[in-house]
Amino acid sequence: MDIDLLRTFLEVYRTRHFGRTAENLYLTQSAVSARIRLLEETLGAPLFTRARNDIQLTPAGTRMLKYAEAILNAWNRARQDAALGEEDKVSLAIGASYSLWDILLQDWMHRLYGTMPRVALQAEAHGPEMLIRKLLDHALDVAFMFEPPQMAELEVREVASIKLIMVADRPNLTAREAVGNGYIMADWGTSFAIAHARHFPDMPPPAVRMGLGRMALAFLLHNGGATYLAEQMVSEHLASGRLHRVDDAPVIDRQVYVVYPLASERKPLLEQALGLLAPRQPATTATRAAEPAL
Repeated sequence: MDIDLLRTFLEVYRTRHFGRTAENLYLTQSAVSARIRLLEETLGAPLFTRARNDIQLTPAGTRMLKYAEAILNAWNRARQDAALGEEDKVSLAIGASYSLWDILLQDWMHRLYGTMPRVALQAEAHGPEMLIRKLLDHALDVAFMFEPPQMAELEVREVASIKLIMVADRPNLTAREAVGNGYIMADWGTSFAIAHARHFPDMPPPAVRMGLGRMALAFLLHNGGATYLAEQMVSEHLASGRLHRVDDAPVIDRQVYVVYPLASERKPLLEQALGLLAPRQPATTATRAAEPAL
């Protein structure tokens, strides 16, 4: 099957528009229609309903979606590995949630690049659902996240603990004052939200909600207020006096986990790479295979 047919199918699914798909893929609209028609003929089933301004997947298209993504992921990975050239070169595809690149993994990537020259690095940031899908499709070798999945196919290891502290643009605030006016609620995952609700059960609705710590920090610096951020993100701002720690606010710890396929061929390489993470972060040594979800 022509890979371009699958790429076109996924782009139509993403845009829900043949014209925008043609623009994004630098094709004519008739070429897009022809590719989709050829793919449907090859599969023997319609993939889209084509009502005006309302292109939707058919049941067959919905079923095809995960296979198309898996095939394209595998093809892209194969192209990367084949292009390495040198016989002893090996690729390592690393994924992480967006916030972890800022507070944990950037320095680690620099150390990997400097100490493991035979490894060709590929780095991606995704939400947890996409990270898990790419691990299962072997499009990623390893992923870092706060809340690991419970799946028998994946191995999980705790590798670091991130301390989240409350900071504000004004000094000498109490935690009650900080959450009571101009508070920015940063999304650090479900466990954080539960702990936050336990510590501040009577707080009013926050002034702003932010999906990423980096967004919350930028908003705080520009508009003022208070929020929970990782120590690594705010150390320079605390030292300069631009931000101030809310001393009576509890520290909320978030554990970071590394996740990789249980039968990974790159496990020795992963062990070596993870060894470069340990000196800068607290880590545990126990490894477990995740239990199947009930």
